[in-house]
Amino acid sequence: MKIGLLSDTHSYMGEEIIDILKECDEIWHAGDIGSMEVLTALESIGPVRAVYGNIDDHRIRAALPEDQVFTLNGVQVAMTHIGGYPNTYNAHARGLLLNHQPQLFICGHSHILKVMKDQKTGHLHMNPGAAGHHGFHIIRTMLTFNIQNDKIEDLAVVEFGRRGR
Repeated sequence: MKIGLLSDTHSYMGEEIIDILKECDEIWHAGDIGSMEVLTALESIGPVRAVYGNIDDHRIRAALPEDQVFTLNGVQVAMTHIGGYPNTYNAHARGLLLNHQPQLFICGHSHILKVMKDQKTGHLHMNPGAAGHHGFHIIRTMLTFNIQNDKIEDLAVVEFGRRGR
């Protein structure tokens, strides 16, 4: 199962993103989608698992949960928008991690691409950076990876070049 993981699109959904997502079996969005048009565009490409972010309006918040917790091909996943990083998780993220003990924890918000193992819990932490143009990041990014047989494999960083605006 190939996953396309993105975050912080902030109302931007360009062809370069769509081309990558068309190759994926599922699309995961870790919040700050920005507009219902982006959510609709994602859903027209394939199955979507997403959470709302702090900039998302009442329509997106009504359509999406704050957190997603699920198991896919033997991998327990927890996703939220604002989570922090290993050793600096916020209280909400610490609760998700304690209550669900995922193998994979995903968040967005920081616009900083980061993939790292949490040495305390052993889970893999992923933040795909920001795929949109709004924010302080320099390079627009997302992640792709496969989940099969209880394993996360073939992790790849997709860079879309410098953000505009």
